[in-house]
Amino acid sequence: MMRKYFLSLALVCGVAVATQAQEFNCNVNINDDKAQSVDTRVFVEMKRSIIDFMNLRRWTTDTYSNEERISCNILITITEVVGVGKYKATAQIQSARPVYGSGYETMVFNYLDQDWAFQYTEGQPMEFNENTYTNDLTSLLAFYAYVMLGYDADTFSKLGGKPYYNKAQVIMANGSQGTSKGWQAFDGTKCRYWLLENMLNQQVTPYREGLYNYYRLGLDTYLQNPEQSRTVILDVLNKIKTVNTQKPSCLVLNNFFDAKANELINVFSDGAPQEKQSAYNILSQLDPTKTEKYQKLIK
Repeated sequence: MMRKYFLSLALVCGVAVATQAQEFNCNVNINDDKAQSVDTRVFVEMKRSIIDFMNLRRWTTDTYSNEERISCNILITITEVVGVGKYKATAQIQSARPVYGSGYETMVFNYLDQDWAFQYTEGQPMEFNENTYTNDLTSLLAFYAYVMLGYDADTFSKLGGKPYYNKAQVIMANGSQGTSKGWQAFDGTKCRYWLLENMLNQQVTPYREGLYNYYRLGLDTYLQNPEQSRTVILDVLNKIKTVNTQKPSCLVLNNFFDAKANELINVFSDGAPQEKQSAYNILSQLDPTKTEKYQKLIK
């Protein structure tokens, strides 16, 4: 597995941790400000249950050591208490991975899901079967577990995430039996259906291939050869431009720039004037809402 090989190299000067663990090191927070009628102990228990579900479950056939686990964060904001044990919420899901040879972690996945609806009662077992629908909460969590695994794998090998996206696709099909919106195309242009559809769409393949180039051939080599890394990353941006032309308003491209704007500015800030101008031109075209931010490159 390329990720495990990479992290072994990254830790070659350190001491390996022998303890075996599952795939995620997931931090969970729940904002229950709008659920004041509910005993806060419910949300304390909910948080613990979600952490255990994400961190203790075996999601793949691989064995991860502690330092190989994928760092992720889930922030659930309760927006409405629909009934006893029934909630509506939004969820911000993020994952990151280390950059080779540095102490820097780079964000890989960042998405705000605005259509979480689920039931939870204190002491409820977190039951899940990836081939059938069990309940909304575990379906949502499992879906994003496999999406994050897919994104992570794509950064270590070209199109390496497909097996995980396929699993997420099965969960998506079954999830439509529940009460949470977002599983189907007509649920909105920014729902999780389109998030996954994009990553499996042939038109978006150059973007997914670009993820490998961006992380493995760009960021991971930046300390050794920043000029070459900037050339690789600029080429990735041009490939994204091609995808954007074929599939305008592509959800995963918008997510990419939301996660990467500051990082891209930092990468190109030390480039030659012509390189910075090229980066500014393409970034302001692909991500016009942040044009003012990208102007730092040409000032």
